[in-house]
Amino acid sequence: MPPLVTVVTPVYNGEAYIRECIGSVLAQTYPNWEYIIVNNCSTDKTLQIAQEYAARDSRIQIVNNPKFLRVIANHNTAMRTLSPSSKYCKVVFADDWLFPECLEKMVALAEQNPKVGIVSSYRLYGTELSLGGLPYDVSILSGREICRATLRNELYLFGTGTSLLLRSDLVRSRNPFYNESNLHADSETCFELLKTCDFGFVHQLLTFTRAQQGTLTSFSRSRRTLLPGFLGYLTKFGPYYLEPEELELAIDCHLEIYYRFLGRSVFQRRDSEFWKFHREKLNELGIPFSRNRVARAAVRHAADVALGLNHWPYLLLKRIWHAASGKRKARENGSSVPGPAKAT
Repeated sequence: MPPLVTVVTPVYNGEAYIRECIGSVLAQTYPNWEYIIVNNCSTDKTLQIAQEYAARDSRIQIVNNPKFLRVIANHNTAMRTLSPSSKYCKVVFADDWLFPECLEKMVALAEQNPKVGIVSSYRLYGTELSLGGLPYDVSILSGREICRATLRNELYLFGTGTSLLLRSDLVRSRNPFYNESNLHADSETCFELLKTCDFGFVHQLLTFTRAQQGTLTSFSRSRRTLLPGFLGYLTKFGPYYLEPEELELAIDCHLEIYYRFLGRSVFQRRDSEFWKFHREKLNELGIPFSRNRVARAAVRHAADVALGLNHWPYLLLKRIWHAASGKRKARENGSSVPGPAKAT
């Protein structure tokens, strides 16, 4: 038999899509899998639907949490259910589903390359194809290579838990598997794991992630939590994966983008909780929140709107490129180089 894959689905009130999710696991062309559904005290028909499938297929098991857990805590519970004989772990969230060849293709790549600990692929995010950008003739990257490319904003191939196949021994090596204080703990875990393993990518569409409208997703979008989240990755993992000059430039670039967003937000009548969230997140990272920088960004945004310059990302990247070139020339000439702009 091919190696055992444990498929896990942590779920709370997922009756709207759980049938699609379970059906996609049952439709896998890969034969050797077990499926564990972790029901987080659902109050709808989620448990009843899962029990229907479990009664018809002995490979499906249901774990009922004795008490309700927060989202990431429930994900950690699911990751602790792997069979001792499981070689690979595949998460599929209850709103998502897998294309039929998902397990077959991902496991095949991992089996051919024993150093690979994480496998990803193209995904369908709502109606959009995502997680692209890797040259078609490249299927394996060292952990350092993929993390450097991610932190330098050149590639993003991690996606969410549904996007990835994980080696089970890596999952068992961490308890808890995810950092429960981080809303985007899946990417943080990838950066940690890839310190000791390689990254594989299947150039095929293998997973579907639903563009959700739930409370957690709405909060993330309204606050733009990915902005401080990515800055956190830079400060935590940048010193390990990037050279000092690269890290400095990456932080400068991301802060410019961050404050551009905050400058635009001045005109969107954001509530006090919005500003409190971003002040606290920046302070947690040791980067003082700068009211002056927000004000300057707001003025620049107003000027861009007045002049009809709507393609601000291009202008921003052009400005950053010139700044980086200036720093390089200054170093070559032996003159002093200013560090990252300090908050005022």
